[in-house]
Amino acid sequence: MLISLDHQVALITGASSGIGAGTAKALAVAGAAVVLNYNSQAAPAEELARQINAEGGRAIAIGADVSKEEDVERLFAQTLEAFGALDILVANSGLQKDSPTVDMSLADWNQVIGVNLTGQFLCARAALGIFNRQGIREGVSRAAGKIIHMSSVHQRIPWAGHANYAASKGGIDMLMQTLAQEVSHQRIRINGIAPGAIRTAINQAATEGEAAQQLLKLIPYGRIGDVEDIANAVVFLASDASDYIVGTTLFIDGGMSLYPEFRGNG
Repeated sequence: MLISLDHQVALITGASSGIGAGTAKALAVAGAAVVLNYNSQAAPAEELARQINAEGGRAIAIGADVSKEEDVERLFAQTLEAFGALDILVANSGLQKDSPTVDMSLADWNQVIGVNLTGQFLCARAALGIFNRQGIREGVSRAAGKIIHMSSVHQRIPWAGHANYAASKGGIDMLMQTLAQEVSHQRIRINGIAPGAIRTAINQAATEGEAAQQLLKLIPYGRIGDVEDIANAVVFLASDASDYIVGTTLFIDGGMSLYPEFRGNG
């Protein structure tokens, strides 16, 4: 199966590192022009854009805080100014501010909900407006637009000490399904991805050495995921190869969401 995203434009939020950066690379390899959104890390996003352009792709980096309405509107306006269209949104920005709930500050609760959930709402709303105006671009994609919401296995698995994060991911799941129900008749496809344990720089301590051995007890498939595991799925969901997939979350977790600690203990 040959997947091509030629002549399409993809916007990836939180693209300066980790899953976002890996996704941007994969979309560019598949032929899409990519907009790399970052918040505080300009240098790695700009370097990634430079690399993609040097390899024959098309990429720009744009700074914006997705929890702020005015930033999001500017981000999408600059995307259209640069490339003239938008076909794919990967709503990936996210953060953690962990603590037991009894000690969690309202500021930490609001910041996580603001970026992880409100940010995905603001970006989806902006993308839907563009898709509605743009319509189906004949010869480019069978859909008028595609949105991929990046969630987590913790939209399903409770996570003590991470109430704000888990609540945001549960909200993303219902946001994704509700938007898909609302707009799929307009030939706009909305789906989600729920990664499990993925080896990235930000969680290096949890995915190496003894910590990795403990983590593997929760992964029936027996390995920690790589960024490419997520990026490849994003490319598939963004392509016409998945044109009949609507309102679905793809769990990419090596079986973590199967609650393996209950294996043989039921």
